[in-house]
Amino acid sequence: MTATEFLQHLANGVSLGSLYALIAIGYTMVYGIIRLVNFAHGDLLMVAAYIAFYGILLFSLPWPLAFIVAVVLTTLIGVTIERVAYRPLRDAPRITVLISAIGVSFLLENLGLVVFGGRSKAFYVPPFFAAINHIGETAVPNLVWFIPLVTVALLLILMHLLYRTRIGMAMRAVARDLDTARLMAIDVDQVISFTFMVGSSLAAIGGLMWGLKFPQINPLMGAMPGLKCFIAAVVGGIGNIGGAVVGGFVLGVGEILLVAFFPELAGYRDAFAFILLILTLLIRPTGLLGERVAEKV
Repeated sequence: MTATEFLQHLANGVSLGSLYALIAIGYTMVYGIIRLVNFAHGDLLMVAAYIAFYGILLFSLPWPLAFIVAVVLTTLIGVTIERVAYRPLRDAPRITVLISAIGVSFLLENLGLVVFGGRSKAFYVPPFFAAINHIGETAVPNLVWFIPLVTVALLLILMHLLYRTRIGMAMRAVARDLDTARLMAIDVDQVISFTFMVGSSLAAIGGLMWGLKFPQINPLMGAMPGLKCFIAAVVGGIGNIGGAVVGGFVLGVGEILLVAFFPELAGYRDAFAFILLILTLLIRPTGLLGERVAEKV
């Protein structure tokens, strides 16, 4: 492999890793607050992509406006899911809430099949993102550097929100001890709804970026990315935002470089993520940046 080819693969790996990190942050935020693995998170990618697709196709919206509408509507759907499927089970055993999350995921996927059909559709890619820049002999599409920039910008905004605002302080208090937060007059339901709002908006943006990077959308498009981003969150240390980012980059760069160095293993690319998950759970169950937390009885 030449240096140019390596740089090309590395750029693609960083771009994919940024996308995984962006989506994994939503997973880890929800888990950090209420210890729930929101398996419906990945399917919100699909919802956002289809809203943007039909906004452009049926309503002739300019793509920036269609993308904004997709993020807003997907965020509202995410908050609605929390109020309808999760809030009534707030004091139920965790396994009950987990089953509810799996049920919501299946509901969104099958509803998508009924409403949108099973055939894949071509997602609109604006010319700006498809344009290619040459750095030496390395061809870098605008989208390859745009995705990491979006991820870094959103991460900085999120960190400011968590550590420089009152709602962020409340989120950290609820994450530390939900019952004590209630005794301190924190509106726990409002904090959790806000967390789902932020997580759903990140999932929506991730879904739009995914549609731009892989411009074929279908109702099951969020299943595998959702699982991989959950794996990224676990590898980095689920519940830790920095860990989610690190896990996303490890998974994304690892996938691309695996195929680059061993082309014969291209068919096992998805298996790499699950092998990484198993090794992480065996060697360091708390993840790279995670901390061991005692479970409540």
